[in-house]
Amino acid sequence: MTEQVHLALALERTGWHPAAWREQTARPRELSSPGYWRDLLRTADRAGLVLATIEDALSLADRFEPIDGLRRDRVRGRLDAVLLASYFAPLTARIGLVPTVTTAHPEPFHVATGIQTLDFASRGRAGVRLVAGASAAERANFGRRTSGVDAFPASGRVEDSPEIAAAFREAGEFADVLTRLWDSWQDDAVIRDAASGRYVDADRIHNIDFEGEFFSITGASIVPRSPQGRPLITVLAHQTVPYRLAAEHADLVFTTPHGAEDAAAIRAELDGAAAVLRSEGRERLRVFADLLVLVEDTADTARRAARRLDDLAGAELASDARIVVGTAGDVVDEIVSLAEAGVDGIRLRPARQPADVAAIAEHVVPLARAAGVLRDADGSNAPGTETTLRSRLQLSRPESRYVREKVVL
Repeated sequence: MTEQVHLALALERTGWHPAAWREQTARPRELSSPGYWRDLLRTADRAGLVLATIEDALSLADRFEPIDGLRRDRVRGRLDAVLLASYFAPLTARIGLVPTVTTAHPEPFHVATGIQTLDFASRGRAGVRLVAGASAAERANFGRRTSGVDAFPASGRVEDSPEIAAAFREAGEFADVLTRLWDSWQDDAVIRDAASGRYVDADRIHNIDFEGEFFSITGASIVPRSPQGRPLITVLAHQTVPYRLAAEHADLVFTTPHGAEDAAAIRAELDGAAAVLRSEGRERLRVFADLLVLVEDTADTARRAARRLDDLAGAELASDARIVVGTAGDVVDEIVSLAEAGVDGIRLRPARQPADVAAIAEHVVPLARAAGVLRDADGSNAPGTETTLRSRLQLSRPESRYVREKVVL
């Protein structure tokens, strides 16, 4: 029997190819318009994709791109991902909405309340993708930290850069604070008893009293406990330090294997880290593999389209994720191979938006369903189907930690 996986989507302005904005089908003049993002998210929603991540960053330059000599042939500027997701939450039905947040500069309190608000706006479909921020370009926009890095160390290892290693420690602490704030209101804290004049039970709202290396927070969230209890925490991980961050703090991790064998090895490393770092009783970490895809009706047409974009960009497309240029069938073959390697889902990065988003919805998803690789619940919009993001990923709704602590006392 074919192993089944979820399919997700990673939205990035005009797509993941740097020259995608110059495609005839692109809509670069509409990047700041509601209609552009609405159409992408509704297309993915109707196709049954389990979630969509929305890229974001805190600098005009891309992450670890030099600030000086900014290339003018790249898309610059973007809309705030959390605000975008909240705006479109009522316009979508089932798809999970997972904006990207850089952890080095925003306060976790603000992010916690923003994601809780998104969870209410989407009726339980919110998540967040945390990114450890250490780039000089991002830090220059805030002025509170003078040190930053323009590139990974020559070794490529996070632990060989003190600044980047510290950023990952901060990201872990940030994630810890988020979940504490999300737990600070018990489910039954809001009473709304007009007769007695009690709106809340103050004994069921808890100060988190957190003291760490980077944050010191005593209060509670200002937002009541949201539909999922805790929205999903997700991260992208390429190597050991980020894997450990995911294993300890995330519900779902996006990975970048180069093939099925690599995917199995990554899954094994994540499982090993989770066995050591994950708190007792936590559910198994969900592991997704990323694929960057350019999809056409024939492989030759796809290759020609890729070469045309490469020529416009002045270089062949490179990515941390495996690149698939071909037909919908080629993409599904990769999905099947990764599913057999033990991943829980595949996040597809469209090279061109909206062209490859449409190809995923109209061709890849039906082929994946016909191949038996798509989870049965995905793609079903039948009345009564579970629609919270946690329920679609077979994750339970967690109880507030403060209920457990009170019982222990």
